[in-house]
Amino acid sequence: MAGPLQGFTVVEACQMVAGPWAGTLLADLGADVVKVEQPRGGDRMRLLGHRVGSIGALWANVNRGKRGVVFDLQQADGVGLLRDLVARADVFIQNFRPGVAQRLGIDEAALRTVNPGLVYVSVSGFGDTGPYIDQKSYDYVVQALSGMAALQAAPGGEPALIRNIVIDKVTAMTAVQSVLAALLVRERGGGGQHVRLSMIDAAVAFLWPDGMMQHTLLADDGRVTPGPHMADGYLVRRTADSYLTLIATSNSQFPGLCAALGQQHWLDDPRFATLAQREANAAELSDLIGREIAKHPGRDLVAALHAHDVPCALVTPVAEVHLDPQVRHNGTLVEHERPWLGAVREPRPPAHYTATPTALGRHAPKLDEHTDEVLAELGHDATAIAELRARGVVGARR
Repeated sequence: MAGPLQGFTVVEACQMVAGPWAGTLLADLGADVVKVEQPRGGDRMRLLGHRVGSIGALWANVNRGKRGVVFDLQQADGVGLLRDLVARADVFIQNFRPGVAQRLGIDEAALRTVNPGLVYVSVSGFGDTGPYIDQKSYDYVVQALSGMAALQAAPGGEPALIRNIVIDKVTAMTAVQSVLAALLVRERGGGGQHVRLSMIDAAVAFLWPDGMMQHTLLADDGRVTPGPHMADGYLVRRTADSYLTLIATSNSQFPGLCAALGQQHWLDDPRFATLAQREANAAELSDLIGREIAKHPGRDLVAALHAHDVPCALVTPVAEVHLDPQVRHNGTLVEHERPWLGAVREPRPPAHYTATPTALGRHAPKLDEHTDEVLAELGHDATAIAELRARGVVGARR
């Protein structure tokens, strides 16, 4: 594959989303990523949601760009094959529960003996120690624990989950950021290292800048002046025929909002004359804006608001995102044929590199698709591979 990571090899032994999507993001950057799965069914996410045969859409999205092998890590010879594979790799990513990698003999210390320069990445829900390490972690669990669900509540409302596996994905992105930094250290002569990352740490760090802005300044000597939370203005408003989002209460945008809605008299209302007064009377102003917006068709509102340089947007149904004119202009989404799946729509890697351009890589692998190919690269001939399959060391089985 093309891309800035061309020539780097990643071995990924992960299930679910956070670890696997980190592998896919590295594949998008050009790395050769080999996904290691277990013999009975492989990654549990394979069949979730819409699917063609044994490949579901979510799994295909999270695992594209990789080669897939099946090694039985419950057998010593299967572990030996993984060690041989890792010996040639730059990065190893695993998301086993704490203690499992060590029990299997694929912990950082064990793999360091075959590859001293390895970047070893452990992704967990809560870390390697502490009160939660024996608990199962899923995206929705960490949304609840991290404050993410609480932040979704409107003033006086109830907490809510973001209807998206946002914690898994931000953990994956943080893992990729960490891998790239560790590879840079190694390229500068600093050697390999162990990178530990938990979902809860990634979630809290991601949420903190704005989500915890009211819990950052801790001085209790009167120096802290209270202010509104950004989230309070994050509202979706009903129009006469659709839904629209805007804020536009700043000094530069509020006059345009008033003009677009034909409510210039709001500028003379002492409750809204300054930004501070608009913040103090935010609930009343929000109600006025909401009632006025509800009278008009959405496209008319957008045209009027844009004419007065007020940022806004209609809410696009998920089934229509691919039709957005800017998305189409940017070539954000690609429609093409994938083996076994047929026609698919998926995003290209979002960053554009002038010297090392990226491209959508190979399809998400069928279970056991590349086992023989990878074993051949490790020096095993057809007879040896057949013998490994006969003993159940490699290959899928029911």
